[in-house]
Amino acid sequence: MQDARTHPLWQPEPRRIAVFRALQLGDLLCSLPALRTLRQRFPHARITLVGLAGAADFVRRFGRYIDTLAPFPGAPGMPEQAARPEELPAFYAWARSQRFDVALQMHGSGASTNAIVSQLGAARIAGFCPSPARDARTAGWWLPWPDELPEIRRYLALMRFLGIACTDAELEFPLADDDRRAAASLLAAEGLQPDRTVLVHPGARLASRRWPAARYAAVAASLARAGYDVALTGSDEERSLTRQVAALAETPVRDLAGRTSLGVLAALLEQVRLLVCNDTGVSHLAAAVGARSVVIASGSDVRRWAPLDRSRHVVLWRDVACRPCAYPSCPIGHPCALGVETTDVIRHAGHMLSTEPLHA
Repeated sequence: MQDARTHPLWQPEPRRIAVFRALQLGDLLCSLPALRTLRQRFPHARITLVGLAGAADFVRRFGRYIDTLAPFPGAPGMPEQAARPEELPAFYAWARSQRFDVALQMHGSGASTNAIVSQLGAARIAGFCPSPARDARTAGWWLPWPDELPEIRRYLALMRFLGIACTDAELEFPLADDDRRAAASLLAAEGLQPDRTVLVHPGARLASRRWPAARYAAVAASLARAGYDVALTGSDEERSLTRQVAALAETPVRDLAGRTSLGVLAALLEQVRLLVCNDTGVSHLAAAVGARSVVIASGSDVRRWAPLDRSRHVVLWRDVACRPCAYPSCPIGHPCALGVETTDVIRHAGHMLSTEPLHA
């Protein structure tokens, strides 16, 4: 491996770096160790995240690693947002006007994104490619996609491939005093005791990633009967789901859906006893603030997305032939989700709750 001082990608040393990662919160959190490593090596470079417009809060919160956000309009074949191909020519013209010294493709294997990164007009480009010969026609430095690695370690592997030494795979999520105060006020207003509170987060962006609402309700009811305070969390769009879970639980639970900003949700996770959730962004947020969690992984690639610390995070999943799932909604009856039994989730949650609080 070449040192970053001698690797040709970094010669001359870049002043303007673009990072292409137009993905959701959980994906961005998993790239943080690599972004932190990049900033440590190039403290004076201007780093631009080419990402989703919704990443604006993420960029503000992690301003010490990322200087600015360039909202990507979307492109055909990229499901994270509706494609607006009519806006791409103007976007690429703007990107070329920025005269990036380096552009890094940090958005998957590169099968659909290397062509995008090549149009940013950077002097030098690098990233992942699907196979060793896949991007031989594109001048750059390409690491064959390391399919066997967890997501966090994949991007650290890219840094090492490009000559930047890194060993720290820890996630992080900086919290402001206002975040913590707002979380504490919300708990107090709802009569929730932090050391007795379990957050249950039944939502996920894709239906194929959601464990059934009735099973979440059974878990919530069991934990409430055991003497724990149970609160449901989710976005504004997930209020109908949390109302359904609350109704099915037939026992008092608090519904906090739509009442927390990202920072307040993270502060709640930091303060409460446990999170029970799907394999989605909130599970990575819990890992970033050091919370404990029980994660039900329906459809996702567990090897890729499970939290690295298995002592704080239990991941429950059923191995079926169709994992990882490529469908927004399961067309065959959701066997991966139904294969995770309610009793198993309750048992693992009880084990996690039997240990001392992390913030005691």
